[in-house]
Amino acid sequence: MVPRCGGRVSATAAQPRHALGSAGDDRILPFAVEGLDVRGRIIRLGIALDNILQQHAYPEPVARAVGEAVVLTALLGSVLKMEGRFQLQTRTNGAIDMIVVDFDTPDRLRAFARYSATRLNEAATPAGLIGEGHLGFTIEPENGARYQGVTALEGQGLEAAAHQYFRQSEQIPTFVRLAVALEVTPRGSQWRAGGLLIQFLPNSPERHRHADLAPGDAPAGTQRDAAREDNAWAEARALAGTVEDHELVDPALSSEDLLYRLFHESGVTAFAAQDVMDACRCSAGRVEAMLRNFSARERHDMIGDDGMIGVTCEFCSVHRAFNPAEFEVTE
Repeated sequence: MVPRCGGRVSATAAQPRHALGSAGDDRILPFAVEGLDVRGRIIRLGIALDNILQQHAYPEPVARAVGEAVVLTALLGSVLKMEGRFQLQTRTNGAIDMIVVDFDTPDRLRAFARYSATRLNEAATPAGLIGEGHLGFTIEPENGARYQGVTALEGQGLEAAAHQYFRQSEQIPTFVRLAVALEVTPRGSQWRAGGLLIQFLPNSPERHRHADLAPGDAPAGTQRDAAREDNAWAEARALAGTVEDHELVDPALSSEDLLYRLFHESGVTAFAAQDVMDACRCSAGRVEAMLRNFSARERHDMIGDDGMIGVTCEFCSVHRAFNPAEFEVTE
């Protein structure tokens, strides 16, 4: 629980440093700022993200982009009250032409990216790295209908694209911050990341109404409905906008302390945290079942020089080899 208070407060005593991989990492902390009608999530990733990135040995620009995608996926997926999977996927013409992140509720993350090493050396901006295309969010509940939302990627990066998605599709005032860093210590290097998401959810629906989107091909002079931004949301967004990248990834600054630093004057309450981990759903049994869906001719074409059918998981990079004869015996 984060203390609730109003007005100016004195500085608190120094807090003990959190060790890498401690309870402060790899968890999502829900919170509410009742005074501003805001709900949100803050996430800190350490070992879980490092495992995802290191097993692929991505170049640094790719690792940073995947890290941002993992943080964004976990923030959005953790909001859903369901059993199932939430997936983020980009498909673009950039040097990183595909990123896929799966969040299996309530706590499992996996991710991979596809990129061109040649084009990567030529790309120096988000526009060149991710490029133009689309960003898709897919919700697959264990029971219920599948839902997909899509927004355009036009070189603006994942953080800005998330804002655009919520502005166009969800019509819920939303603010997102993402940060990724490679921390170098005497013990070696480790990828870390953090993120903050806040949403304006007042009791009155009229209070969170967005201004209408641009009228597109409407005749010149068409008037747009200029909805006035709610003062509470303007204040919440301004406060959240002061957060720095180093604050989101600093292992010495807990999520609770950061929330207190940002929102204490309006009263912030933190709820039970959800731990997250890197975990792939692939297994020898699943891969074998997949191979049995192919015809004998197709499996024959998969046989490598060693006489085995080799399958490498795109997400976790685990390689499994199967004897083709085993399939013929049982079919």
